[in-house]
Amino acid sequence: MSKFALLRPPIEKCGVEHVEEPDLLRDVFPYTDVPRLMFDGKTVPMDPPDEIYISCTTFRDGQQARPPYTVKQIVDLYDMMHHLGGPNGVIRQCEFFLYTDKDREAVEKCLEKGYKYPEVTGWIRAVKADFQLVKAMGLRETGILTSSSDYHTFLKLGKNREDALKDYLDLVYTALETCDVIRCHFEDITRADIHGFIVPFAQRLAEAEQEIGKPIRIRLCDTMGYGVPFPEAALPRGVPKLVHTLVHEAGVKKERLEWHGHNDFHKVLVNALAAWLYGCPAANGTLLGWGERTGNPPIEGLIIEYIALMGHPNGVDTTVITEIADYFRKEVGVEIPPNYPFVGRAFNVTMAGIHADGVIKNEEIYNIFDTAKVLKRPLGVNVTDKSGVAGVAFWVNHTLGLEGDARIDKRDPGVQSICEWVMAQYKEGRNTSISHEEMLAQAKLHMPDRFKDL
Repeated sequence: MSKFALLRPPIEKCGVEHVEEPDLLRDVFPYTDVPRLMFDGKTVPMDPPDEIYISCTTFRDGQQARPPYTVKQIVDLYDMMHHLGGPNGVIRQCEFFLYTDKDREAVEKCLEKGYKYPEVTGWIRAVKADFQLVKAMGLRETGILTSSSDYHTFLKLGKNREDALKDYLDLVYTALETCDVIRCHFEDITRADIHGFIVPFAQRLAEAEQEIGKPIRIRLCDTMGYGVPFPEAALPRGVPKLVHTLVHEAGVKKERLEWHGHNDFHKVLVNALAAWLYGCPAANGTLLGWGERTGNPPIEGLIIEYIALMGHPNGVDTTVITEIADYFRKEVGVEIPPNYPFVGRAFNVTMAGIHADGVIKNEEIYNIFDTAKVLKRPLGVNVTDKSGVAGVAFWVNHTLGLEGDARIDKRDPGVQSICEWVMAQYKEGRNTSISHEEMLAQAKLHMPDRFKDL
């Protein structure tokens, strides 16, 4: 027992608050206007769990926003995630659909890999018959949909809160006859009545877990991306307060919690960090952030933030991030925006001449970290009319691999001539950057001795 256990008030058991009509929280969600951000004058302390990790929904939520992956693509990407997350399970789990022959074939082939991490888990509807799919695949854990807001309970399912809770609990008891671990997805939790439904629901699950002796996990699903990362933000939108309430008021063990966000309001990654920092160990994401509508936390972003928080990689191989991006481009046929962090073609490429001039002196001035070492992506430069002689000189040195005293100065006649050619292009009306091939042709013309072998 913790030495502080006696200082904490006992968990108060709560019942579902009965309402005749759905509470749509119109003061926060007017629908005809932008949702309101409420602060209640209270804050909660940062309370990180003993361990944080990443889980993957690339092959579940990630396939709800794009053409389905082929079996080969799923297996290849799963293999790369294994190497990215490393032997210590930084990427701990990966969930799959189980409904089609293709889904099941992909699961079988991933299981054949024999990897401990990421563990293959399932996702099914709130239908009892679906548990046979989990059993047939031999999976230890599956997620089930347990919608939590009145928007879903009343307007989608046509039930009241009491009936929804009864049906969910019946489903959970049935599921635990087949599975070792159940993961309840509290869909739309950031529009739910936290004390009127979420807390009593979580408490009933804790009782079921104690009675049956099998873990019941809770995935906090910010289905519409309404969550915000501020500890002072009011429920149900405040992520820190939401996690804190489940742990300290509902009595949920931290290790049972998982965060699942969406990016409708550009907060998907920072909300996942807030969940980590305030007590939730697992952050659910997808490769490149692919997911329904605006997407989920990008796994590559979570990996970088994980290392930043931990202070060490814990077995993560960050260079695999670049391999995954290249695979998406070449094998999946995905066009990644050039400015996409960490993997876009231009994420560490400078175009401004003043930046290039600084990079020539020391690349740390304009590079976020050693991208060549961490991501196998050396700092680059795109030459435009804004690059100036410094940008051209950087391109020359970068292309030739020259460093230190061996670098060519921007006052070099060849560099000056190439720059004059570049500026002439834009005086004639050009509006695109100069390609590598064009630059190489000019370098061979104006600096033949240096570029004769390229």
